[in-house]
Amino acid sequence: MLVRLLYASRALDASPDAIDAILLQSRQYNPTCGITGILCYGGGIFLQAIEGGRMAVSELYGHIQRDPRHKDVVLLHYEEISERRFGGWTMGQVNLLKLNHSILLKYSEKPELNPYSVSGKVSLALLEELMATAAVIGRA
Repeated sequence: MLVRLLYASRALDASPDAIDAILLQSRQYNPTCGITGILCYGGGIFLQAIEGGRMAVSELYGHIQRDPRHKDVVLLHYEEISERRFGGWTMGQVNLLKLNHSILLKYSEKPELNPYSVSGKVSLALLEELMATAAVIGRA
């Protein structure tokens, strides 16, 4: 059974090196577990969707909750799915600093990433638009 989980967290270190390390680890680990997804970051906040088998996604989310690089980890959305939306990415990435802020403003009160102030469905819609507008990089 496939599931999709969406969560937000705050980065303890949002430096480019720290982000690269998280992405590298994800891209090495996720294919072995059948996990795909997308990571959106900006302003020290991560918004991530992960997809895969129920047990694999659950185990990864548990790991993220215990990861000292994250704080304020919040589950935004969880659902059983019939197909993946982010199947082309072992971990795609979006750097919001390089994004047109009008996309963010479409989904929130201010042109900034703050998944803590919107619903999980709104956050998922934002990720889907970022994917549709080719704002996602790192298909590896």
